[in-house]
Amino acid sequence: MPSKRMIAAINEALFEEMERDENIIVFGEDVQLAIMGDTRGLYERFGPNRIRNTPICEATLTGMALGATAAGYHVVLHMMFANFVYTGFDAIANQISKMRLMTGGQLKIPVTFLACYGGGGSNAAQHSDSAHPALMNLGGINVVMPSTPADAKGLLKTALRSPNPCFFLEAAARGGQMGEVPDGEHLVPFGKAALAREGSDVTLVTMGSATKWCLDAATSLGKAGIEAEVVDLRSLVPIDEEAILKSIAKTGRLVVVDESRDCCGAGSHIAAIAADKGFFSLKAPVKRVNIPDVAIPYAPAAELAVLPTPGRIEAAVRQLVG
Repeated sequence: MPSKRMIAAINEALFEEMERDENIIVFGEDVQLAIMGDTRGLYERFGPNRIRNTPICEATLTGMALGATAAGYHVVLHMMFANFVYTGFDAIANQISKMRLMTGGQLKIPVTFLACYGGGGSNAAQHSDSAHPALMNLGGINVVMPSTPADAKGLLKTALRSPNPCFFLEAAARGGQMGEVPDGEHLVPFGKAALAREGSDVTLVTMGSATKWCLDAATSLGKAGIEAEVVDLRSLVPIDEEAILKSIAKTGRLVVVDESRDCCGAGSHIAAIAADKGFFSLKAPVKRVNIPDVAIPYAPAAELAVLPTPGRIEAAVRQLVG
């Protein structure tokens, strides 16, 4: 299998699916210039009828996406940064997430949103949020967060073949991450977690950007004789409850690592699953490692202090294992 950067794997998925389905169109802020890299070359291959730059107005863009899907297109809307979800939230939350129910299933909403999220690049408070908890709460939108180039390609291809709306969230600090990507047709199903590392002493449940931090922490802990199992959820809606419960039944301890804020984050939901359905497997309280309830700082040292880094993960595990 060839090794590719995550951003290249995303770009490859877009090329392949646009070749396969002429109803896929891409629009958004600077998609023609491809400043993120993921839409590079699409304009030259597919032209202005399928690739469109737009003004910086997310409230308009999300409404456009809804209308275009109703007209028979599969829309890829690139929102650049996850913070911009907030400015386009009306059409997302009040229309796109609810329209299939409101029409009794008559109207499908095949729109795939692309957005970069998270810290690590000193992009400051308005460009570093992780918006997945707000999206998870809507109840009508799939949310996926790949951690490897192979999963990025496979999850995006699955999203682009789905009749339902999906947020495909790209880790801003991981676009250059290398990894093997299978040749040929490669799809990754929603709702199926990956076992990124086996272990027997503690379970680390995570997703997206935080998976690399968990694997680094697990390697360090292993040198001290503590074997951490890492479960990479890959998708949050739907979520693989079975994988979470199976792992904590094996290890008896759970640390949830999530690059979103402490209050009402994805980690809170995962901890609730463990408490509700896996309580008798637990030998210790569930720990969460996430971002404090603050805006993401601009200064690199301050930003690093709030992220769920390997050192913070390792400290939480050591506290559990004793």
